[in-house]
Amino acid sequence: MLSRVANSIYWLSRYLERAENVARFIAVNEHLMLDTGLASNNAQWSPLVITSGDEVDFAKRYKEASEKNVLHFLTFDKANPNSILSCIASARENARTVREVISSEMWEQINLLYHFVQKHSRKRSIGNLQEFYATIRTASHLFVGLSENTMSHGEGWHFARLGRMLERADKTARLLDVKYFLILPDPKYVDSPYDAIEWGAVLKSANGFEMYRKHFNAISYKEVADFLIFDEVFPRSINHCVNIAAESLTAILKELKIKAPAEEEMKKLQETLASTSVDKVLSEGLHEFIDIFQFNLNVVDQTIYKSFFAL
Repeated sequence: MLSRVANSIYWLSRYLERAENVARFIAVNEHLMLDTGLASNNAQWSPLVITSGDEVDFAKRYKEASEKNVLHFLTFDKANPNSILSCIASARENARTVREVISSEMWEQINLLYHFVQKHSRKRSIGNLQEFYATIRTASHLFVGLSENTMSHGEGWHFARLGRMLERADKTARLLDVKYFLILPDPKYVDSPYDAIEWGAVLKSANGFEMYRKHFNAISYKEVADFLIFDEVFPRSINHCVNIAAESLTAILKELKIKAPAEEEMKKLQETLASTSVDKVLSEGLHEFIDIFQFNLNVVDQTIYKSFFAL
């Protein structure tokens, strides 16, 4: 497979996963404000920008993190490369260049989604967008299902899964970090019913609320952190994402019959997760753990680029 093709498939998958995550975070945040009865304020919306990792870009172009500004920035802002609009456009462009590798059903799905988003962006309104965000999430799930069932599970498919899992691990880590530091309005809310609602929102943002409740009777920050970091079978836990990404990377290297630095870096990431526990993470600092994890995740991404795409 050409490095250009592999790169396009990898980023097609990452961009689509990114758009779905943004749509889910926004929808959950809006429901959270209804559940808590809090009025919309900047403190409730700024964490979404921080979760996306684009707070510097946002601050340059917007005066305040109001609901209107944040929703526009994350949804329809063409100048924001990580807005839903930009991500879907980038995903479609990558899909267009590899139409000979992906199935026609996959292309049709991403093309339909692109035109759907473009149509809504022309309305220039940030009114009730719940249905819009629901459509983004459903379309993303449908695309992944089509890739599972209509695309040969060879190199291309593994590059797509590798990109999707690394993107998902990054977003779950960011979500945990932001909740731990920024979402609570006051330290006195820790371990309060309000805190439980907030951690419930974190689980919903990771599509994990129902699965968590099947294993735990109550919501506590320790068990939520354990579930979202170390659970081996929940599809959005950091541990699961890293392990599945490692499987695809191994499959790619086996197919190509080569060795690559990315393999060693991925193993280090797996060993880091396997050698620690939630008690150790919380005692030494969740933020510090997430910082180290994301640094190592970036190293993995860079070595993947050097190993496969920068040829």
